[in-house]
Amino acid sequence: MIDLLQTAPRQPGGGLIQFLPMLFIFVIFYFLLIAPMRKKQKRQQELLGQLKKGDEVVTGGGLFGRIAAFDETRGVVILLVADSVKIKVLRTSIVGLAGESEAAVTPTS
Repeated sequence: MIDLLQTAPRQPGGGLIQFLPMLFIFVIFYFLLIAPMRKKQKRQQELLGQLKKGDEVVTGGGLFGRIAAFDETRGVVILLVADSVKIKVLRTSIVGLAGESEAAVTPTS
């Protein structure tokens, strides 16, 4: 009767097998979320680096305008949104060129 109440001894070496599912989940998480986000950020940085005077752009707030000037010291772009109407926006608020497709211009969190 006492033999029935004893527990079986634990098998040694189960640590790696228990760790593999967590590692597998992290790899899937990386390829589904982190890698595409890095790729998108890289494209955005390239776009901001290639902006020049006269480009038609769209801001994160939905404003369309033509780049009139840059203020590199403050990271500001001056946009011409209508005849004689200029506004200052942060360079980082530009999400795309006005000629791009809507899917590429729409900001996501």
